[in-house]
Amino acid sequence: QPQLKESGGGSVQSGGSLRLSCTTSGFTKDYAIGWFRQAPGNEREEVSCITTSGTTSNLAPSVKGRFTISTDTTKTTVYLQMNSLQPEDTGVYYCGVFGQNYCPGRVLYFDYWGQGKQVTVSS
Repeated sequence: QPQLKESGGGSVQSGGSLRLSCTTSGFTKDYAIGWFRQAPGNEREEVSCITTSGTTSNLAPSVKGRFTISTDTTKTTVYLQMNSLQPEDTGVYYCGVFGQNYCPGRVLYFDYWGQGKQVTVSS
């Protein structure tokens, strides 16, 4: 049974840094892992996506230059390094898996989800 487990997140002041991790299990071929965030009253939005094959990685324009997505050597853990955090980055962050080797660019394509981690940035 595919599973995703998130860790990291927390609270930080504006300009600070946090890192999120998503460890996956139960997947048997290359796939895409995305990071998403959802603020109260807002829809879930994609922040970043990477394929385990390494062929694709992307970042939303709002976080480009501040966030970095990467994988470990086993390609079962994906990290989202978040620097220069701003209050508008506040929300619950989720990792999700799409079972194909490309980033689909739409939230609804992702089939498996982590439990979510709160990120709070105070001004």
